Amino acid sequence: MSDVIETDVVIVGAGPVGLFAVFELGLLDIKAHLIDILPKIGGQCAELYPEKPIYDIPGYPVVNGQELIDNLVKQIEPFHPEFHLGEMVEELESLGTEEAPKFRVKTDAGTEFICKSVLIAAGGGSFQPKKPPIENIEKYENTGVFYAVRKMEAFRDKRVLIVGGGDSALDWTVNLQPLAKRMTLLHRRDAFRAAPDTVNKMRSLVAEGQMDMYLGQVVALKGNAPVLEGVTIRRDDGTTFDVECDILLPFFGLTMKLGPIANWGLNVNENLIPVDTEKFETSVPGIFAIGDINSYPGKLKLILSGFHEGALAAQKVHRYVYPDKKLLFQYTTSSSNLQKKLGVN
Repeated sequence: MSDVIETDVVIVGAGPVGLFAVFELGLLDIKAHLIDILPKIGGQCAELYPEKPIYDIPGYPVVNGQELIDNLVKQIEPFHPEFHLGEMVEELESLGTEEAPKFRVKTDAGTEFICKSVLIAAGGGSFQPKKPPIENIEKYENTGVFYAVRKMEAFRDKRVLIVGGGDSALDWTVNLQPLAKRMTLLHRRDAFRAAPDTVNKMRSLVAEGQMDMYLGQVVALKGNAPVLEGVTIRRDDGTTFDVECDILLPFFGLTMKLGPIANWGLNVNENLIPVDTEKFETSVPGIFAIGDINSYPGKLKLILSGFHEGALAAQKVHRYVYPDKKLLFQYTTSSSNLQKKLGVN
């Protein structure tokens, strides 16, 4: 496990609201680390609708999801945020008092933080994999069945079976094939939703005999749990056959769940976190919720609203990070101090 990271704030969620919070915190000399279960920055914007046009971002008559994320990342560059991607916050422990909050935050990858405030900007919660309806699959999870690739080296010299027909399935098929002892791709039909170039690379590998591709669905796992030895596949005509494998990677998409946040001692109501409208703080001093994951009277689930909430939350975070320092409100348009931080002066 890595050494404990000490920082001012941990932001849970690297979507647009979490990213803009870095900007508002940075203006106040508050350092932040961001954690996201996804392997890339951008949250729902980047994962679910990177090319979908958005029409209600101020100053942009139209901007697609990925463009918005790219601009937000550029905007926060002066503050040098650090990202911890492909990790999920599993534990949050309070170490301080109501007047001087302090928290220990730990992810499922073993990364540990000590911070003075936590900003939950997790949208509807954490993205969780959709699991295939296979009996006893949970007995093989994290030994023979994985829903994400955290470290490619873990699959070296393994017989790997990937199930799915989207970008994730095809990308990992092509990327892991050189490492795997034998790579097999399974999809229910001979048509794919992935980028055509990636599909062509996969078909070339199959034609050259460097990997296998089958049509059908996994109906059973073989081997004494937790050791996976193979799977049983059913074709459309009802016949079945077995494929030997050490690793099963089902890529069936993602769903939104509150996840471990539900166990953090917060006042959660219908998978949303109630906050006040002055500083968007939760029932636990020092923990804030901004964006779609919070609730309050009049709440609108808009990216615009999340930006506003992040700005006000940053003001209260400043009191926790710098309890003896008076906060002077300044405008970026007229403050030479803020402009210097942004590198424009």
